Amino acid sequence: MDGDSGWMMQHAWLIPALPLVSFAVVGLLISPYWKKGAGVIATLSIVASMVCAYVLAWEYFTLYPAGGEHPILVPWSFEWLRYQPGLAANVGVLVDPISLLLMIVVTTVSALVHIYSNAYMHGDYGFGRYFTFLNLFTFSMLGLVVAPDIIQMYVCWELVGVSSFLLIGFYYNKPSAVAASKKAFIVTRFADLGFLVGVLLLSFYGYRIFPDWSAEVGAVANGLAGTQPVDFQYLNDPVFLAKFAALDTTFLGISLLTLSMCLVFMGAAGKSAMFPLHIWLPDAMEGPTPVSALIHAATMVVAGVYLVARLFPAFAFSGTAALLVAYVGAFTSLFAAVIGTTQDDIKRVLAFSTLSQLGYMMLALGVSTAEHTLGYTASMFHLFTHAFFKALLFMGAGAVIHAVHTNSIWEMGGLWRKMPITHITFLVATLAISGIWPFAGFFSKDEILAAALGSGHYVIFGVAVLVAGLTAFYMFRIYFVTFWGKGRGAGAAHAHEAPALMWMPMALLAVLSAVTGFFPMAEYVHLGEAEGHHGINLAVVIPATLFALIGIAMAASLYIGDGHRAVALAKMLGSVHQTIKQKFYIDEVYLFITHRIIFHRIARPIAWFDKRMVDGGVDASGWATRSGGRALSLLQTGQVQTYGLWFTGGVAFVVLILWSALV
Repeated sequence: MDGDSGWMMQHAWLIPALPLVSFAVVGLLISPYWKKGAGVIATLSIVASMVCAYVLAWEYFTLYPAGGEHPILVPWSFEWLRYQPGLAANVGVLVDPISLLLMIVVTTVSALVHIYSNAYMHGDYGFGRYFTFLNLFTFSMLGLVVAPDIIQMYVCWELVGVSSFLLIGFYYNKPSAVAASKKAFIVTRFADLGFLVGVLLLSFYGYRIFPDWSAEVGAVANGLAGTQPVDFQYLNDPVFLAKFAALDTTFLGISLLTLSMCLVFMGAAGKSAMFPLHIWLPDAMEGPTPVSALIHAATMVVAGVYLVARLFPAFAFSGTAALLVAYVGAFTSLFAAVIGTTQDDIKRVLAFSTLSQLGYMMLALGVSTAEHTLGYTASMFHLFTHAFFKALLFMGAGAVIHAVHTNSIWEMGGLWRKMPITHITFLVATLAISGIWPFAGFFSKDEILAAALGSGHYVIFGVAVLVAGLTAFYMFRIYFVTFWGKGRGAGAAHAHEAPALMWMPMALLAVLSAVTGFFPMAEYVHLGEAEGHHGINLAVVIPATLFALIGIAMAASLYIGDGHRAVALAKMLGSVHQTIKQKFYIDEVYLFITHRIIFHRIARPIAWFDKRMVDGGVDASGWATRSGGRALSLLQTGQVQTYGLWFTGGVAFVVLILWSALV
């Protein structure tokens, strides 16, 4: 890097390195001996990483001001694995607008979660272990975000999976937590198999198309000389994509480019819990509530959205893969929103809310094209705003659970008097996610709707507008039941405001949830010409706001008071309501397929064949060898007379054979 680029730009590796060092120090040296110090040191490391991220963003946008070209920089890297000449994987730091955006989001939310956790986890027997895992989680996500190539991203991708496994199953003496951690790990591993195959296809054909990429005219002209076939700059280059798409080789009539992108999206769908790989996310609520805030707001689940955004030019070039992203995102958004209207566990409602909002982000990326990239900007904008109000919602839920000692909204009520700070901050986040002006979600959500409408995807636009109304309904449902009315449980009667270390991060997130919508995202995050923030689009704002207000009004009508109208409506809907409340029995379908079909019909016969035929064959060969040895041992008597008899008999036998042949 140029010496004028700034000190932080040249030392950008500090951003992921600080949590990594803290993970090792806290885990090995601090937490076994000084538990309180584990929280302090872990928190300070993340705060330092956050400061570095903000300084790096300031330096980058000072060099490349808003509204202009924003190049991809790799200020620090070194060769990690060399497979063969012209094909190597590097470890490094990639700096561009979306990596900076994610660095800021991850470090900011993680720092606030760390501060909040010092109070929330106070007195917990696993206090030091918790902060050790939290540091590892943050490092893994930062390593994924700054990856200059798909190999480093895949490695950190799997580290994110390991971290989530450790934190979801943090209460390892609780069977439901252990089951939830295994469920998350197994489901995402299946998805990551698709991602791995996609990585292998991209790497193989990336090298095969241009064995000496650095010598290619296109590479030199685009300033990509020296890049590797696994680098994102290479994989997104139009020269490479055109060659890849033009290959004659297909799979079931699908081009290799489309196949590779669909396989990569399989990994993204697993990590971001898109249907039908969504089943792990609601159960992930078994971890400590601050972990839920980090998973849902800034780390694991947004990794899939970031992966699609990082390879957006390749998805857009394919076209078919982009449509898959759009339709899966739209369906997941609606599916999760419908389920969210019936759940009674406050954290599960927020979990399905996350699924729905991630679907929004995915559909925005899917409706975008290389010529019209508003959806790309809108997706990143919604990822940005959603991180703050979703983290706030989980922290608010954690404060409530901390006070009333239950997750059920029907054992809460009347908490606005006893927890005024939690109440007002939770209300701000609820207004933001509902898309009410002037809160942050209003702007980012409406840009997604504008992208869907402007691209001609009218069905997706209609689904997204309907989801806006459902979101407002289920969020104000839990708001009214939790904070209004009378206390309905013993915990609600003795509730009290959260301590300062918990409500201060919530207050800061409330401010961010209220004002970040005014940030001119399109000037900083865009491909080609900046799109977005060109005034309010009434064709989008009017229906979206109308549906949101209808949702709020319905929630107020059903849930303010004793809730008898909601009970009557549930009885009237009968099996429909029950089916939705049971999450359309998707978990039961998975259990039936795995236990009744895979285990009993497939795995059990295979196990029988393995035990009886494979192991039996090996055992039989051993038995035959031993039996033959015992039979032959009878010939070894040690008596000369016996050996003479066998010798004479053998000679006679040979003579007999020869005589028979001659006659």
